[in-house]
Formats: sequence, structure tokens, C-alpha cells
Amino acid sequence: MTQEEMWKAACENNASYDGIFFYAVKSTGIYCRPSCKSKKPKRDNICFFETAGQAESAGFRPCKRCRSDLLSYQPVKDIVVKVKTLIDDMFRAKKELDNELHQIGVSQRRIAEIFKEQYGVTPLGYVNDLRLKESKKLLIETDSEIIDIAYSVGFGSLSSFYRFFKSKTSTTPAEFRKENRKL
Repeated sequence: MTQEEMWKAACENNASYDGIFFYAVKSTGIYCRPSCKSKKPKRDNICFFETAGQAESAGFRPCKRCRSDLLSYQPVKDIVVKVKTLIDDMFRAKKELDNELHQIGVSQRRIAEIFKEQYGVTPLGYVNDLRLKESKKLLIETDSEIIDIAYSVGFGSLSSFYRFFKSKTSTTPAEFRKENRKL
């Protein structure tokens, strides 16, 4: 690969070249991935390296923006995986889940955007899917009262559980249990 091809890839922030080469900026002493979104440096101030180790050996330090020192740096993906894990663990406890999501430090709107990009559903849609799946399982596999199931999957009232369940399945929880119960 020529230096002009590498320069073009760096100017275009082309992520497909990440890991193939790194570029360093002499005036700042920093090296970056080709996909780095930092301000485009002057061409005269650039040198190229095949590995991050070569750039560090030449006296350059990793960029704090693109984290060129890490094999993989995907902060958005890290956030969305953390959100999914929290939902999986805490979907039954809305207040506690909301508190944990608030601690991530990203707005609920942004969380919804990145979650939907990654998983094709909003966090609320995902929570509702988990609640429905768990409530169906409990209705079929246990003798628990429907009100207890409603509370155990995170609903605050029996009426809200019935409305939710009927809107998702076109049947009431009691009818669902009766139709799907194994004899």
C-alpha cells in the first residue's frame, strides 16, 4: 500500500483500513487509526506505521479519541451491551432498572437509538418481550396466581398486566393458561 493510499484512507476516516496501518502526527506526538475522527492534520506532519507497537517505539502515544492502543474500541457497542445485560437482569424491577440505566451517563433517548440500531428493538420493546416470554412460561409451568405472576414480571397492577397480555396475545392470561397447559 502506498503512502498516498494510506493518506487518502486517513482523510476519509476509512474504518476498513483499521489494523492494516496507523498514522502518526509529528506535531502532536500522537498516532491514530485510519478511522479516527480527529481533525485532519497537515500532510507534511504525517508518518505511517504497520503496527501500533512501531508507532510507540518511534515515540508516539496513542490517541485518546480512537484508542489506537486497543485491539478493539467500540464505546457505543460497550454501552448497548451493558444496557442489554442490565435489562436481562432487572426487567422485573422497573425503578431499579431505571436507576441503573441513569448511572450509565447517556440520555434515555440516545440509549434507545443505539439499542435499536444494535438489536432492532427499543429497550422498552425488549423489556416487554422479556415480560411476555416470562409470563407465558410461568402461566404454563406453574400454578402461581395470575396476580403473583403479574407482579413477578414487573407489573404494578393486575389490570395493567391483563391489558398488556391481551394486547400482545389477543387472549387473557387465564385463557392462555387454560389453552396451553399441559395435562
